[in-house]
Amino acid sequence: MRRSPFLPWLSLLICLYGTTAAAQGRPVVSLIIDDMGNDRALGEAAVSLGRDVTYAFLPHTPHARRLAERAYAAGSEVLLHLPMEPLAGGGAGPGSLSRWMSRERFLRTLEADLAAVPHAIGLNNHMGSLLTRDRLAMEWLMARVRERQLLFVDSRTTSETVAEATAQEYGIPHTRRNLFLDNDRDPRAIERQFASLLQLAAARGSAVAIGHPYPETIAVLRRLLPGLAARGVELVPVSRLVELQGRNAPWHAPSYPSLRVAKNSKR
Repeated sequence: MRRSPFLPWLSLLICLYGTTAAAQGRPVVSLIIDDMGNDRALGEAAVSLGRDVTYAFLPHTPHARRLAERAYAAGSEVLLHLPMEPLAGGGAGPGSLSRWMSRERFLRTLEADLAAVPHAIGLNNHMGSLLTRDRLAMEWLMARVRERQLLFVDSRTTSETVAEATAQEYGIPHTRRNLFLDNDRDPRAIERQFASLLQLAAARGSAVAIGHPYPETIAVLRRLLPGLAARGVELVPVSRLVELQGRNAPWHAPSYPSLRVAKNSKR
């Protein structure tokens, strides 16, 4: 996996970008497409949405590695969509973390998951409505996230999550999901959620939405994303949104090739 070293000049460039956006009073949004890796055709369609969309890949899925490489080559940020134990029982898929694991097994599983998703600059949780409320497990996770110099996005599959608070305490660049785009896959419902995202960003200055590589979601986003600038809203990769929110400013370099000169509610 490509590590993201701290580059002072690049950090300055990102800060200047964020300062300019803030000075112009433009709200910013980040869009994360979760559950990537199981379907190659839908994954490729999702990656075509544009470089400023962030993609979160489930580890050990058939197409995760190939699609992550493709997203990275297109200039998009990549996240590990880390499976975590849900409240409903059962696992969250291959590579899932559980409360019943020893610390050694927990961290070994996490490292294998990270290795399965190339170019990941951070992670967000897949399911995890049980594990993200477990303080000790989140401390194990965040200690390793800090060591690996990654960022964290709390998908907030439960209101009782302590994941974001633990990330804050560990000094990790982080943010949270504000809404899901496609719990209801009807295109009209997705459009309404997208409108809510823009309203929230206008009110708060920034907002994060999570969607999925559904045909309906991809079709709606293809139609609506090109019009964001005209509406005075800027779509930014998740690391830039974290920078703008000021939640422990990122110390890693974004994974854009061009810059090298820069969930649903299921539980």
